[in-house]
Amino acid sequence: MATDLDEHVDQFRNRPLHDAGPFTFVAADALTMKVREGGRVVSCAVLVATGVNNDGHREVLGVRVSTSETAPAWKEFFADLVARGLTGVRLVTSDAHLGLVEAIAANLPGATWQRCRTHYAANLMSVTPKALWPAVKAMLHSVYDQPDAASVNAQYDRLLDYVHDKLPAVCDHLDQARADVLAFASFPTGVWTQIWSNNPNERLNREIRRRTDTVGIFPNRQAIIRLVGAVLAEQNDEWAEGRRYLSLDILTKSRLTPQPTGQEDTPLQLSA
Repeated sequence: MATDLDEHVDQFRNRPLHDAGPFTFVAADALTMKVREGGRVVSCAVLVATGVNNDGHREVLGVRVSTSETAPAWKEFFADLVARGLTGVRLVTSDAHLGLVEAIAANLPGATWQRCRTHYAANLMSVTPKALWPAVKAMLHSVYDQPDAASVNAQYDRLLDYVHDKLPAVCDHLDQARADVLAFASFPTGVWTQIWSNNPNERLNREIRRRTDTVGIFPNRQAIIRLVGAVLAEQNDEWAEGRRYLSLDILTKSRLTPQPTGQEDTPLQLSA
């Protein structure tokens, strides 16, 4: 049974992506798991990518186990996706995983990075005095409540003005992260809620955790791939049979969205 499952997962992980593309929107995430190696229990990173295919359905693009989250690990991961046919990526949404932004720039020229708004809020909270966080949080959330790109940027300016004098460290944090947390605003408003955070993948992550927590410590990396790969393959089938995640009309409009000026010449930056 394990051999059959390994074969099924291997075929799923290495399937060509050409016919399902272009994948306008991609989301990437990493989960930490425990595995026995060399007589010790160590942590490893499970890298996962999902995307929206040319029919508007979500699709699991790939999964890989790495020793840790590093630029080389992410580069290898994305290089494999590109080799299998990943094309047409306009936006990659993720947390600020170490090395991920560099990997996007190296493998997906023309793609923009959207820093997950949920994770960014947590990062910003860590540099904000506790007493002032409710006000800063409310203003940050108000940025995402705006009806169009111009209003989004105007409200972000108001947020910067609010913290400029009283919270210089917070102001600097927001200023450095601006392009990354507002990348969604370059696309049609109808797609914003699906691309400005990794929240749509949280259900998938919870299911992976539910299944892997029963194991606890994996005997080897192949066991991780076997179980996580099976969960992802099941989810991929559900997405394929379910309703479209994005309409074909909104996908077409998103592909026609002009790239920001200087996008191809300016390397993606990662703020803390």
